[in-house]
Amino acid sequence: MPLPQKATASEIKSSAEAIQTKILQRICFLDYPPGEQLKEAELAAEFGVSRTPIRDVISRISHLGLVETRNGVGTVVVALSAAQIRHVYDMRLELAPLIGTMSPRSITKSDCEIGQELLQEAKALCKAFDSRKYIEINHRLHELITGLIGNDTLRSFWWQTYCQAASTWYLVSNQRDSEMALALVAELNEINTALDLGDVTAIGFIQRTHIGYGYQRIKTHLLATETE
Repeated sequence: MPLPQKATASEIKSSAEAIQTKILQRICFLDYPPGEQLKEAELAAEFGVSRTPIRDVISRISHLGLVETRNGVGTVVVALSAAQIRHVYDMRLELAPLIGTMSPRSITKSDCEIGQELLQEAKALCKAFDSRKYIEINHRLHELITGLIGNDTLRSFWWQTYCQAASTWYLVSNQRDSEMALALVAELNEINTALDLGDVTAIGFIQRTHIGYGYQRIKTHLLATETE
């Protein structure tokens, strides 16, 4: 019987990236809330890999400030400080207009179809808000917009800052459900108009506007938290 072939370097890298994406999504979606412990052995068993790629993934995520290693506890998910959140939103506000100026990808029919699908799902939230569904729609919208960015470095920074902001933003959404649903519909209406026109530049400025709105809600939440 032939011995099983060892995974190639590219396969290991691909596996690690897939695991990282999954763990980051769980942190963004609050499936791993602040204080949750990430256990290497359990994650390795779940994903069918050794502890080495898990350790590598956790190290990468720690650079985003989303997890930290504590003596006697292990690796735990952490919430960004108020100062860190401000820095992330300041960066997102600066990055958004670059979406349409740094080698943007052409908008396709598929992009437009996804945009319309997200809009219809967001409208349904106005009638019956579901926080998990809100998070999923918003996440898919960010995937759509990230996919329009042609510049690799900008795309990486854009997704990184989204991941850093997401868990705080989604925590706020749970407290202001109907308001968040209406805001998402308004954003998607504007995004779909830009998609139909093939205008990636407009999408960048739409994102900047709505990130600014979200930032104001975040700051209100932070102020309320600090005074409690």
